[in-house]
Amino acid sequence: MTIDRRSLLGGAAALPILGALPFAGARAQANNTIKIGVLTDMSGTYRDGCGPGSVTCVRQAVQDSGVTARGINVEVVQGDHQNKPDLASTIARQWIDRDGVNVIIDVATSSCALAVNGVVKEKNSIMLNSTGATADLTGPACTPNTIHWTYDTWMLANSTGGAMVKAGGDTWFFITADYAFGHALERDTGGLVAKQGGRVVGSVKHPFPGTTDFSSFLLQAQQSRAKVVGLANAGVDTINCVKQAAEFGLTRRQKLAVLLMIASDVHSLGLQTAQGLSLSETYYWDLNDRTRRLANKVKGDMGGAMPTMWQAGCYSAALHYLKAVADMGAAQAKASGAETVVRMKAMPTDDDAFGAGSIRQDGRKLHPSYLFEVKTPAESKGPWDYYKLVRTVPAEEAFRPMAEGGCSLVRT
Repeated sequence: MTIDRRSLLGGAAALPILGALPFAGARAQANNTIKIGVLTDMSGTYRDGCGPGSVTCVRQAVQDSGVTARGINVEVVQGDHQNKPDLASTIARQWIDRDGVNVIIDVATSSCALAVNGVVKEKNSIMLNSTGATADLTGPACTPNTIHWTYDTWMLANSTGGAMVKAGGDTWFFITADYAFGHALERDTGGLVAKQGGRVVGSVKHPFPGTTDFSSFLLQAQQSRAKVVGLANAGVDTINCVKQAAEFGLTRRQKLAVLLMIASDVHSLGLQTAQGLSLSETYYWDLNDRTRRLANKVKGDMGGAMPTMWQAGCYSAALHYLKAVADMGAAQAKASGAETVVRMKAMPTDDDAFGAGSIRQDGRKLHPSYLFEVKTPAESKGPWDYYKLVRTVPAEEAFRPMAEGGCSLVRT
């Protein structure tokens, strides 16, 4: 067989095209790949409530979203910010600038959430916050790039704090974690107490993290003679406070208002110690058929533990984000975090964690909240059967009215 010069030149001209095909395919695949970063507490105070369980719930959301069947690839990475705002912002910058992470989810600890909030605005990326509590994220610190998903300090104050005041607890003393979350929770609860005719007689701040001995703080609370001692802390700090308050005998004369407690905290305390406490959550695994369905999907990968409110929030946020990505297309969703958030706000939310809901202009995700009472050991039917439902707060009442938050997005 002979090859003429024209055939040889034609074949040579085709070689660059053939060689470019794998590169073009890789570029197309990269354009259709979404990266989700779960930035959380993997080793500290809040690990049991978020941590690895948050990663598990995000992975479940990816599976349930069905986006891979539509040609969209999703990668999930995780990071431990150790409850340090400077480390949280450093990880966020590296993820966005170097690793191509498109959305950051969870972000435990209010100070870390506020730090990452600034980074995603600067970089036009996205933060879907589940565990950080400060209501400032939809108030003075609101941005077009952040959605505050699961709960916040105003909700906790309105539900748990409001119930305590209505029950006759009109004088309060606060034991407060000395960082952004504790300050916001004391501020919001104290404001509600005053609005309902009560009075804050004093407060004391404890270092965060690292406080294990709360005896001096509890002694000041006893000496205040306040009817209610409000715990404006969370995680291991709250667990230690409740245990030591029982040992001090504080609860024989004063009511304990545990302003933030989740199911994993009750699990650590045990029903013998936690029984009778009032608390507020937006998700409880045994609330209804849908919440049980989510719990049954993830508990195997969580060592049999039931998902907490924070972890369920990560599932819900990731699922809704991926619905928006499927609606917009991956390339468009990656081009602008703010535009993707606009699309998310325009779409109604619906999932097994919170049911139907919506997202307001200020970035506040709306769904009901629930006031629970912790069961006695005799009332519990088995592991993780911890709560009795006292009151359901409708979505439109559960969170601060948008006009009262001071968010610049509302004014514009």
